[in-house]
Amino acid sequence: MPKAVRFAEYGDIDVLEVVEVDRPVPGPRQVVVKVVAAGINPGEAMIRRGLLHDRWPATFPSGQGSDFAGIVEGVGEGVQGFVPGDEVIGFTNERASHAEYVLVAADQLVPRPAGVPWEQAGALFVAGTTAYAAVRAVALGPGDTVVVSGAAGGVGSLVVQLARHAGATVIGLASERNHAWLRDHGAVPVAYGEGVADRIRAATSGTVDAFIDTFGDGYIELALDLGVERDRVDTIIDFAGAEKYGIKTEGNAEAASAEVLAELAGLIDQGVLEIPIARAYPLDDVRDAYRELEQRHTRGKIVLKP
Repeated sequence: MPKAVRFAEYGDIDVLEVVEVDRPVPGPRQVVVKVVAAGINPGEAMIRRGLLHDRWPATFPSGQGSDFAGIVEGVGEGVQGFVPGDEVIGFTNERASHAEYVLVAADQLVPRPAGVPWEQAGALFVAGTTAYAAVRAVALGPGDTVVVSGAAGGVGSLVVQLARHAGATVIGLASERNHAWLRDHGAVPVAYGEGVADRIRAATSGTVDAFIDTFGDGYIELALDLGVERDRVDTIIDFAGAEKYGIKTEGNAEAASAEVLAELAGLIDQGVLEIPIARAYPLDDVRDAYRELEQRHTRGKIVLKP
């Protein structure tokens, strides 16, 4: 029997289990995909711990995961455009991609371009659409200067590249070990921590037009202290701060479509965008994967390889 990740209650990493499940059967307009790679995300850890219960409650036993890439195994009645053997990138809203097989609607899949590596394809949807929406939310264009917190993380690294693609000057807040990567991708690295506001002002001659917060921990206040207008600040994580200050929280939900996924995959295929892969873990090592993720020091994405 195929395997999938499950948890039966809210809790720490040890509630995660890899269990045997029934093999999915496609219904009308559904596709079964054999998963080659599936990304993991901080939001999934927060859901598992019950921290987002009011927003996104879990029903137990719960599966996990939205991102995936794989090979079409079977199609249901009425499916057009996909046949068994096709290589695809997709997403599921059923918390089900951390598994050997995933059942999805056909309109949640796009073909995998030849130039998109499997691990990047499997990690694309959540981080990619979140970064896409955040860059769009602050209306970046040529001549703008944007500060990105958590600039080397799973979402932040993509925000940096998409902001540069939009023509903006990017100030990336990150630890020293990630500064070379940021420079290589056209950003100006700035160390976070005490005195960060002064370092940003020095790097920008005092002008900051927009701020994208992928980390939380007080960065909304920093953005406002730097003089950024509220409608050009977006956070993907600090919902309490956003409510307090009237800041945007546009992320994955605002760009969650196959059309955006295909656009992002095309940028990778063209060499415009890359997803740094920190590490790949076997499905059975899902606890170790989340243990590394929750340290919040990885560059880029962690993926599972069922």
